[in-house]
Amino acid sequence: MVFYVIGLGLGDERDITLRGLDAVKKCSKVFLEHYTSVLGVDKDALEALYEREVTLADRDFVECQAEAIYQEAKESDVALLVVGDPLCATTHTDIIIRARETGAEVQVIHNTSVMGAVASCGLQLYQFGQTVSIPFFDDKVSAWLGRLEAGMAVVTGACVSANVHHL
Repeated sequence: MVFYVIGLGLGDERDITLRGLDAVKKCSKVFLEHYTSVLGVDKDALEALYEREVTLADRDFVECQAEAIYQEAKESDVALLVVGDPLCATTHTDIIIRARETGAEVQVIHNTSVMGAVASCGLQLYQFGQTVSIPFFDDKVSAWLGRLEAGMAVVTGACVSANVHHL
């Protein structure tokens, strides 16, 4: 049994890779991480194309109950869908590490991320200092501010990813 962590890309339900789609269609349960970023379509569009029920995983679920996702992978194939690429957020890396520590088999399926898409603006990632994400669901989280100030204090600056919530 496999715990798949699958990148969805940046656009809509059709940006999933063929490898990702094949994996999703093998899974008994599919979760959509709905905290670090928000896809431009609702879960109904994903469910229609993927032919699977999709459960939204909010911040509390992702940070405090993620073991419920990867523990199920000991019994059947399970997927965690991630907007962009799974390895561009420390949240997903943490889940992968914790899943592997339990003995779960983990497969990561990559996709396009904002980190690569920034080049379409003429910016090159190797010219930046630290990347900083500003979360949109919790106005009490301010750890990003110190990292931004530190990045701005050096010549390289910082790449800031401001999460935008679609209302």
